[in-house]
Amino acid sequence: MTSDFFNNISLPAELADIVGGGAEVVVPENREQLLELSLGGAGNTTFDVLYKMPGGETAREAYVALCKNGIVVNYDDLNMRRRDPDSMVIADKFPTDKPTHTERFGRDFDEIRQKTFEWMKGQEKLIVMPFLAGNEKAGAGYPSVLVAPANAAFFALGLADLQGFIPKSELPKGFKPLAVVYVAPPFRNMYYDGRQVVVHNRIRDEKRVLHEVFSYNLYPGPSAKKGVYSVLLNIGEREKWVTLHASTVNIITPYELSVTIMHEGASGGGKSEMLESFHREPDGHLLLGKNLITGEKYTVSLTDSSTLNPVSDDMAMAHPSLQSDDNRLAVADAENGWFLRVDHITRYGTDPETERNTIHPKEPLVFLNLQGQPGSTCLIWEPIMDAPGKPCSNPRVIMPRELVQNVIDGAVSVDVRSFGIRTPPATREHPSYGIVGIFHVLNPALAWIWRLVSPRGYANPSILDSALMSSEGVGSYWPFATGKMVDQANLLLEQILKTLSTRYVLIPNQHVGAYRVGFSAQWLTREYLSRRGGAKFRPEALTPARCPLLGYTLNSMKIDGAEISRGLLQVNLQPEVGDDGYDAGAKILTDFFKDELKKFLTPQLLPLGRKIIETVLDGGCAEDYYNLIPKI
Repeated sequence: MTSDFFNNISLPAELADIVGGGAEVVVPENREQLLELSLGGAGNTTFDVLYKMPGGETAREAYVALCKNGIVVNYDDLNMRRRDPDSMVIADKFPTDKPTHTERFGRDFDEIRQKTFEWMKGQEKLIVMPFLAGNEKAGAGYPSVLVAPANAAFFALGLADLQGFIPKSELPKGFKPLAVVYVAPPFRNMYYDGRQVVVHNRIRDEKRVLHEVFSYNLYPGPSAKKGVYSVLLNIGEREKWVTLHASTVNIITPYELSVTIMHEGASGGGKSEMLESFHREPDGHLLLGKNLITGEKYTVSLTDSSTLNPVSDDMAMAHPSLQSDDNRLAVADAENGWFLRVDHITRYGTDPETERNTIHPKEPLVFLNLQGQPGSTCLIWEPIMDAPGKPCSNPRVIMPRELVQNVIDGAVSVDVRSFGIRTPPATREHPSYGIVGIFHVLNPALAWIWRLVSPRGYANPSILDSALMSSEGVGSYWPFATGKMVDQANLLLEQILKTLSTRYVLIPNQHVGAYRVGFSAQWLTREYLSRRGGAKFRPEALTPARCPLLGYTLNSMKIDGAEISRGLLQVNLQPEVGDDGYDAGAKILTDFFKDELKKFLTPQLLPLGRKIIETVLDGGCAEDYYNLIPKI
């Protein structure tokens, strides 16, 4: 029956050979089947994901527990609990700025690739799961297939929730994958010293176009999640469009204004948080910030909250099929579910909607890096411990979109593109790049610059990274792209030039100068911009920031009658920072940008892009950037 089924679709030769091998092949018909397989069979409440190694020993890659509200997946190896930013390697010979397999490991990938196929043919049972990468409803779904050992069914279930899947009975004849994700967990220990490794192999010849993704670990971040993102970026690079690393939300204010904000940024930059309601204090106030020196708390009273209509959580497709008739950027979600990090939810009542959706879901969910005792309720504020007294910083839940309140399935036109950065404390005694005010207005030229550099920022909880400040690169999606940085830089610049009715702002999180703010600056900015109908300001309302890379600051900001301290808008006015502390931080930021931007000065860069980067290197002022693309 299985062979007859696969005769109706067009599989790559390698996959057809695997399917025709000795393994029993399961093509899922429904989600319940994947859930049962995730626990090793019906009636089980716990399951160890085990693999035999060449020496005869058995390695446990993950363990699964059945709770009342879903399955909880955990990893013994701490390095599997968050994404390794260096996990991607490229196996093919096409142009790339990423490390190749030969460069990093000193050997060609072909032998390991063939051994992967042989290993899969030797498994007792395999899952072969067809899905569409992207957004089928927006006319941008690309045929793809996952191939995984059946005992890693939780991985397939996670991918099914993130991208959706095509049930066996509904798979159309002639289905021809453009991408295949192969999952072979023990190979990380057999060939890669236990590291997270995801190998991308792009095949383009006269016979076929195919993107192979080899996932050699079971943490879904770099493969089921970002691996599919890589596939979409590769397709977009060929077709001249971009999948942006962004959350998107349509906001309906208490005054019935409608504004759509898309928030971009590196991991930890506040994308998921842009979709969340205020985390209020017990008395209903918003804690905007706490002064780390004086202990002073700065609160704001907002009686009415806006209605949030989420569109995307992490991946926003700016596909050519999506058109806006007024030069605004049009996007749709590239996912069917969201990979939510919940480390900021530390107690009951922090985020009632997310808590309600996870405690009493309409269907069992997939949780990762959380405590899960069989038969109990998994609580998202109880992460597993990395060490005694040290909770894992990357607890996750995969949330199907249909469980999210007020979610928008179609395309939207973006009024404001914001960019988030995690910032450290900044004071005169300890200067840093934490000099970004509550928000800054950016000219499109500066908006492009920020997307090229995409600072990863301070204390990132999502990835394995020890650097205080580093670049996530091009649009903040560069860690997932397989080609050339300059090609993505050009695509982003061309996109900005075509959508000049969309405005740009920069928003920090964690700290504003000497104030610990968490994500409250982001929430306040969202409310402020939506209540005034967007980010278009009269020239007299703005002043050039003391650091030119930060564009413009507001001279004043008032929301619901509350005047926001100018020190939170212009950080040099904070007595703990002052002009000298600010300027020292501005130098740190500017030097970092200059170092990162030089790599883009190649012959392939668009002439306008070269002018913008040279303006940064020459120490340009706000007016210089405005003159390059005169729109703020």
